[in-house]
Amino acid sequence: MARRMGSVRLKRANPITVAVGALLCIFIVLFLFYPSGSSHATTSQRAGAAVHPLSPPTAPYRRIPGLSESRPPPVIRYNMNNITATADPEGNRENILLLTPMARFYPEYWANLLRLTYPHELITLGFILPKTKEGNEATAALQKQIAKTQRHGPARDRFRSIVILRQDDEPALASQDEGERHKLANQKARRAVMARARNALLFTTLGPDASWVLWLDADIVETPPSLIQDLAGHDRAVLAPNCFQRYYDEETRRAEERPYDFNNWQDSEVAQKLAGAMGRDDILLEGYREMPTYRALMAYMAQEGKDEKFEVPLDGVGGTALLVKADVHRDGAMFPPFAFYNLIETEGFAKMAKRLGWQPYGLPNYKVYHYNE
Repeated sequence: MARRMGSVRLKRANPITVAVGALLCIFIVLFLFYPSGSSHATTSQRAGAAVHPLSPPTAPYRRIPGLSESRPPPVIRYNMNNITATADPEGNRENILLLTPMARFYPEYWANLLRLTYPHELITLGFILPKTKEGNEATAALQKQIAKTQRHGPARDRFRSIVILRQDDEPALASQDEGERHKLANQKARRAVMARARNALLFTTLGPDASWVLWLDADIVETPPSLIQDLAGHDRAVLAPNCFQRYYDEETRRAEERPYDFNNWQDSEVAQKLAGAMGRDDILLEGYREMPTYRALMAYMAQEGKDEKFEVPLDGVGGTALLVKADVHRDGAMFPPFAFYNLIETEGFAKMAKRLGWQPYGLPNYKVYHYNE
């Protein structure tokens, strides 16, 4: 039989305990639903963090004087397996990094960029210019066009972001005239400086979300507007179009065109024997009578009216126009400023890419055009 219990007397709560409990509840609510620190702290953190699309927030934690709590910049995670480089970059919204070493500014170059039909909001531009009088003039002209496009141009013309670097290395040549640039005696020093400039530009600007890198020289003034889509459509890791130059022939009194970039080639036994007899620091160059290599040059493979999609495998590439999957560079393929298997700069890059398992290709019948000085 259940025993009846007597009345239970409740103990009266202490007012201090109730007050402390209420304050604790308020603190928990504020902690859960509001960020710690004041708006000043948030602003300071944002100002200190890197916010450029190429650089995720990586600023170090700094304690803000006068504030008991402040949050460090967030940790940004990228799943690199989700970065695609496909034959349909526009449909898959793939980001393009377009890189240009520049010594002179040509308005035709910029006008050609604006004509590209690939969505400009997916294109990041990167430039590197020498700290010379000519480089300063080119920088001023470039910045003028950038301001005109990015601030006042139509939205469709504006690029995702633009980076300008100034090159610290002394230029190998005092003059950038075409004749001086292509003298055989100047090639090793000139191309070593060019290689360092390309590497500095690449390593500084290659972000974690870039799918493709398009190298385009500053004196390429005419390309098909669909250049990026056309090249990426081949789905090749390294792909070079054929670079030509338009000119007026005084004898025939007609507008003509001629091959320009002779660094896109297929190797030959003669060239391999020449390289085998060279010292480790010597370089083998293409397009000079003093150094006959008998390589098959893509510049001479062009056939008028033939299929522009026709491909040939290459052992060496030039840099006038070159589309590279970003993963090729991420794997370590760069532009050697030293003799790499007796090759340097872009040709050395092709050799390095092949050693990493990436086969370069070229398009003999797909043309881009170099400025005619």
